[in-house]
Amino acid sequence: MRARRRARGGVVQPARPRADEPWRRGVRDSLPFATASFVLSLSFGVVAVESGFSPVAAVVMSAVVYGGAGQFALVGILSAGGALGSAVGAAALVNGRFVPMGFALGPSLRGGPVRRALEGQTSIDVSWTMAARGDGTFDRTYLFGHSAVQYVAWVAGTLAGVLVPGMDARALGLDVIFPAFFLALLVKEVRNGRRLVVALLAAAIAFALVPVLPPGAPVLVASVAALVGLRENWR
Repeated sequence: MRARRRARGGVVQPARPRADEPWRRGVRDSLPFATASFVLSLSFGVVAVESGFSPVAAVVMSAVVYGGAGQFALVGILSAGGALGSAVGAAALVNGRFVPMGFALGPSLRGGPVRRALEGQTSIDVSWTMAARGDGTFDRTYLFGHSAVQYVAWVAGTLAGVLVPGMDARALGLDVIFPAFFLALLVKEVRNGRRLVVALLAAAIAFALVPVLPPGAPVLVASVAALVGLRENWR
């Protein structure tokens, strides 16, 4: 969109950008990601219902938790017969990445602690990344626009997944979409040699504990391997 120009004192100046331009850019840039969010959340809706969740519970979880990794972890552990405590603990650990992300985002938000905490709830992986300016600050208005579209797509996809009758998640391959998505992220992350060692250590711990611990517990124990990876940021 070309900026309109006006004359002032004989000098042609660009018009001021619209106040809502960052929001509009965020909405526009989020559309390709929203398509992927819709498909992922549709698979979550189908898998959740097949695992024994009611349609209402699945949709409410997406609307309130709004964290795909944690939601899939919780549903997967419960459907395998794991305890609720293990499922909630695993989901919390998976979504624990939002804690350091929130610390980084906080200074770019407005208001007191309560308002910043509420504004920080809008952050998800892709919107957080896209809103980063590269100098340690974030465009909060852009982030809000980007996340708003993602939220609608996530909840709508879950609703579609629980309402479509007779959809077989395994026959359509929907039950492997989210694991495949995170496997792709893992492949990118483990290009660093230290992170590869951490990932292999965590996998070895989990596989070793699967025969002796209830579902969900191996994930909790294996997560301590991430502490090894954190050491590179402590120095």
